[in-house]
Amino acid sequence: MDTDRRGMAQEIAVVGGGPAGLMAAETLADAGRSVTVYERMPSVGRKFLIAGRGGLNLTHSEKLPAFLARYHPSPAILAAAIEAYPPQALRDWCEDLGQPTFVGSSGRVFPRSFKASPLLRAWLARLAGRGVTIRTRHRLTGLGADGTLTFDTPEGAYHVRPRATLLALGGASWPRLGSDGSFVPLLENAGFAVTPLRPANVGFAVAWSSHIAERFAGAPLKRIAARIDGTAARGEAVVTAGGIEGGVIYALGRPIREAVEREGAALLVLDLRPDLDAAALTGRLARTRPGESLSTRLRKAAGLDPVAAALLREAHANALPAEPAALAAAIKSAPLRLTAPASMDRAISTAGGLAFDELDERFMLRARPGLFAAGEMLDWEAPTGGYLLQAAFASGRAAARGMLGWLDAEG
Repeated sequence: MDTDRRGMAQEIAVVGGGPAGLMAAETLADAGRSVTVYERMPSVGRKFLIAGRGGLNLTHSEKLPAFLARYHPSPAILAAAIEAYPPQALRDWCEDLGQPTFVGSSGRVFPRSFKASPLLRAWLARLAGRGVTIRTRHRLTGLGADGTLTFDTPEGAYHVRPRATLLALGGASWPRLGSDGSFVPLLENAGFAVTPLRPANVGFAVAWSSHIAERFAGAPLKRIAARIDGTAARGEAVVTAGGIEGGVIYALGRPIREAVEREGAALLVLDLRPDLDAAALTGRLARTRPGESLSTRLRKAAGLDPVAAALLREAHANALPAEPAALAAAIKSAPLRLTAPASMDRAISTAGGLAFDELDERFMLRARPGLFAAGEMLDWEAPTGGYLLQAAFASGRAAARGMLGWLDAEG
């Protein structure tokens, strides 16, 4: 039978057991504060574990100015949080937990174990040793004006009024892991501005022919480049039955999405041989033997695999020129029309969230002293490659440090 319970007054509540919330809890506990983490799922760090399923990409070795340029928007407090806790600091933290890291060929940073579970186990052991309490199956349902938090639990409603609260509730991707965007109505009902949540790091629809959709679904496009509206990226992509996804698409996700929202579709231009300039590619195509078929020229001289050749033909409506320079230009400028993004439940992360204008430089909500926010629930986005986790860790730490300053000032 449901009951209504009221907990003892607690010093600090952290709502959300992902990287931002757990890093905040560690920072607060290190300062001698009593911390309770509330997590809606049966265990903490579930999305973190999923992120590490194919190899945990913690951060990136890119120089900091270029690193910070990956975030949009990039308000001063988010940039300051990452500058105060940059990629090397995160690597040092992992090392201290017994999980040394390495830099991959792409510049991405991974634990040497390549897994998230050993790191999470060591981290939770550290938190337990520092007195952090973790309460699972506690879903936040109320934010009282007096600071009271209301949770739905298996035992009924639970109320607690901490001295300070940090919200680290994630975005709306991976809803089965707890990040379902349910914080939005809570914040909006409390009068806070929230930018609508949209899928980020997600694929987009393409109206493929049946030939590509049926024969090449799941095939990788390796070592390509793409550009849209003056923004370019290199990487890989994967053809799906209904569209295209993968790193190079995620890197350009924001301008693609904005073009779709503005015009109904986005024109992405692919360079299928970015490692060769137009002159070098033209020279290769000019050295083909008389009588060679176009398929052979694309395979041998241009070095295109079957999926790239099929995409090239489709992009140019099966009207590829024979003249070497014109064919080289077609290979290096294959237009691709993208329409709607895939659904939120297929997204890796979320764009939108609590507006930064609601926060002061301590990550505290201006209209609600003692209430702080961090992580993906804030209005920023970034591509995959380590940028997402770095900002989650750094903003959680920055919000905790802001909270400590506020608590000290409050006496």
